[in-house]
Order: sequence, then C-alpha cells, then structure tokens
Amino acid sequence: MQIANGIHMLELEVLIMGHTNVIYPILLSDNDGAVLIDTGYPGNYPLICKAFEHASVPLEYLKTIVISHQDIDHIGSLPTFLSEMPRKLTVLASQLEKPYIEGEKMLIKITPEAIERAVASLPADVSPEWRKAFRTNLENPPKGQVHGILEDDQVLTIAGGLQVILTPGHTPGHLSFYHIPSKTLIAADALVVADGQLMGPIPAYCYDYELAKQSVKRFANYDIETVICYHGGLFHDNPNARIAELITEL
Repeated sequence: MQIANGIHMLELEVLIMGHTNVIYPILLSDNDGAVLIDTGYPGNYPLICKAFEHASVPLEYLKTIVISHQDIDHIGSLPTFLSEMPRKLTVLASQLEKPYIEGEKMLIKITPEAIERAVASLPADVSPEWRKAFRTNLENPPKGQVHGILEDDQVLTIAGGLQVILTPGHTPGHLSFYHIPSKTLIAADALVVADGQLMGPIPAYCYDYELAKQSVKRFANYDIETVICYHGGLFHDNPNARIAELITEL
C-alpha cells in the first residue's frame, strides 16, 4: 500500500505454526534508489520481492536495508538479501543491535528457556523432523553484516527525509523512524495496532517494559498524521491525540 509519495507499507502474510501472521515492512524509494526497513521472517525473501513488484519499485533499485532491531521476524531474510542481490547492499542498524544482528551475541530473547517453551508449544502433530528443524533455526538464528550505524535524531536523505528515533525497551537498541514529508511514524515494534486501535508496547515481548513505556514519550515531539506498526499495520485516526492518551495510560 502506498502511504504517500516515496513510502509504501508492504503487507506480508506469513504462515507460522499453522497460523497466518501479517507483518508490515516499509519500502522507501526515490530517484536515488530504495530502502527496505526490516526483512520479515526467514524464507520471506520471495514474498518481499513480490511486494516490490506490487509497489512498482524494481528490486534492483534496493540499495539499503535498515534493521529496526534484532528480533527474528525483522532480521529473518537479511542473509538471503545479502546473498541473492547482485549489487552490494548497505545494512544499517543501531550500535546496540549490531552485535546481535551480526551473530556476535545470541539474540537477547532467544534464551535456552525460551527455546524450550517454543518447542513445547508446537502442535502435537508436528513431525519429529520439523520439530528438530524448528529448534535448530532458533539455536542458529539468521545473521548478517551491519555496515553502518544509525544515531538518534539522524536524518537520512532517502525519500525526502527519514529521521531516526531511538526507542529502546522492546530491545536494547530498538529504532523507530519518522518520514518527514508524509508525517508518517514508522513505529516498528514500539507500538502495535490491535483491533483497529493504536496500543502501547506489549510487556511480554519487551526486553525492558519500563524503558519501552518511556520511549513512547518520544513520539509526542512529532507532528504525526499516520502510524505504521510492524504488527497491526496502519493507524491514522488522530494519532497525536492517541499517543498523548497512551503516554498517560502507560
């Protein structure tokens, strides 16, 4: 879906353990090339390629991949992009997330206990082979080189201007973004949309929930007409007022 000139919200329907999960990476483009924010789950490369086609942006225009944070549903297809794209891509992330994305550190939420819980939650009819593969994927998450570091308040020149907002809490170095021309907040996982309503961070999914709540306050500094959440998608019903409510509620 085109949100405004130069910015598309990609909609990926992904089957996870028998359930459809919809996620929303962001594609920004201008005459100088394209930037993809987040890469979905492992195996989502073909879906993203199709989404580029639907957005009428040639895949070969892609120059930069921005990773908002380290979770598997955001870094999942990064290794495939790096191996499949004929031109050299530049990968950008925050300094705190870099060692996790590159595999120097284990993803902060993928603890041995979390792996056991995830495997135990698989349906009973899952084959032993699939169960083993699932465990192996968790124990060996995707990784890719980060070529550049994004700083808080930095403005990227892509598509008229994209401001970096450091919003830690969901993970230590989680990033959100503000597309200046369209007044669009790309919240990544700092916010979610559920049943059509903009909601705050989900405690169970946060590395530090108190810090995540504090990060929501950052959004009060922006004139926002549209919010895009990685989980839940689009929200444009007076987002400034809704964010002000969330700040008082959290």
